[in-house]
Amino acid sequence: MPNDTAAVETPAGAQPQWRPKFNPWLIALTVTLASFMEVLDTSIANVALPHIAGGMSASEDEATWVLTSYLVSNAIILPLSGWFSLLLGRKRFYMICVAVFTISSFLCGIAPTLGLLVMFRILQGVGGGGLQPSEQAILADTFLPRQRGMAFAIYGVAVVTAPAIGPTLGGWITDNFTWRWIFFINIPVGILSLLLTSFMLEDPPYFVNERLQKLKTKLRVDYWGIIFVALGLGFLQIVLDKGERDDWFASNFIRTCSLIAGLGLVLAVIWELRRKDPVVDLSLLKDRNFGIAAFLMFMVGVVLLGSTVLIPQFLQLVMGYSATQAGLAISPGGLLIMGMLPFVGLLLSKVEARWMIGIGLAITSFALIHMTTFDTYMDFRYAVMARCSQAAGLAFLFVPINTAAYAFVPPTKNNAASGLINLARNVGGSLGISIVTTILDRRAQFHQARLTERATALNPDFNAALHAATGVFGPGGGGGNGPYALLMRTLQQQADVLSYIDCFWLLGITFAALLPLVLLMKKTKPGRAAAAH
Repeated sequence: MPNDTAAVETPAGAQPQWRPKFNPWLIALTVTLASFMEVLDTSIANVALPHIAGGMSASEDEATWVLTSYLVSNAIILPLSGWFSLLLGRKRFYMICVAVFTISSFLCGIAPTLGLLVMFRILQGVGGGGLQPSEQAILADTFLPRQRGMAFAIYGVAVVTAPAIGPTLGGWITDNFTWRWIFFINIPVGILSLLLTSFMLEDPPYFVNERLQKLKTKLRVDYWGIIFVALGLGFLQIVLDKGERDDWFASNFIRTCSLIAGLGLVLAVIWELRRKDPVVDLSLLKDRNFGIAAFLMFMVGVVLLGSTVLIPQFLQLVMGYSATQAGLAISPGGLLIMGMLPFVGLLLSKVEARWMIGIGLAITSFALIHMTTFDTYMDFRYAVMARCSQAAGLAFLFVPINTAAYAFVPPTKNNAASGLINLARNVGGSLGISIVTTILDRRAQFHQARLTERATALNPDFNAALHAATGVFGPGGGGGNGPYALLMRTLQQQADVLSYIDCFWLLGITFAALLPLVLLMKKTKPGRAAAAH
């Protein structure tokens, strides 16, 4: 359906905004298809790991490379996507990414060995890593500034809800079919995305002109920049994903990876800031609005992925819920986000993005602190409402942060900005998962030690609990050890509950501490483009 919109607004650059030939909303839905599947793949394989390990005669620890390999290659490509778009053309690069992602999904599904599966997952991560930044750049160029809030809301539905439904969908597919279908489901979506993209997508004139000028001046390949970024981000992702499992710096492997990651990132920053045509444009972070928005998106990644791990684990490991019941408890939160994001997109035409970010931070912080009231007596409804309150806050964050990030970015920098914003969210998500898994393990040990100190005959509360436990087993007392075993299980359960509460406190207070950053953001007129540089 051709687009008849005649209105033209001036974006962050000085030139009139180009308008696409087709309806912008159809373009938004088209590019969101593949991105949804890509984000889904970051979490859908988690619950299938035991099945993958069993089917390929590997240990579960070895099978975790199926997750790590994808995250590593994905993280490396994210910040490089803007440069590759300039080199190949945005439409061509996007279609290559969709094709690589689709073909590698098929290869993952038929992989006969774990080694080949890991290799194909690396390839899948390479294809998937370029999708999100390209989509955001496409949306930023396709829509007028007053429409970007709603456009990013469509994108937000994919990015925010996919991690939430991934584990539930992955578990259902694995239980009812086979783990190979978690990869095969990408194939029809990828083919459809390729067909629609080839028909509707086009590069805007300003981008074509800039690309031709760069190529005429012999755009040099920043080999060292690519190497430093790959080493830094790749090994950082390995550290975050494997750190807790290998006991962090007690492991020589983690120490070595951390050293390589730190050295690679430092060299990457120094090298890229001195390059005329850097593969990663770090100069964007000098803009106050973009720098703050990137950091806030990083923290959204920490909380979104961290809580996606915390809540289902609490319901399953502490409350004894099945995987399906835990999925049903957190699914309403995802549905709420889907329903609220369009509303938030519309609201951005009336309210400044920074104030909506402040509202989102406050709601999310309150919701996380409220989760510190979790205990073993709470019912299903309580868990659902807690998740929904957190989801409401996240809905007020994702779209306004993206809108604020692009407010002062020139159109020629949209690709580079998209790569950095998505990298911030993905690295934040990996860090969030690492933080909560580490805290859960360490604090559970701490609380168990403290509770055990009070489990003595000198403590009247312990004696009362022991008497009650003895009554459960009857006159025989379960052979004498039954009451003590019951009390130990209860003690361990309470220690686990306290460790989850510690995580919720940390995330909630951290989000509350981010509120002053909103006041440092530049003022923008709702529904309008920012002033030109």
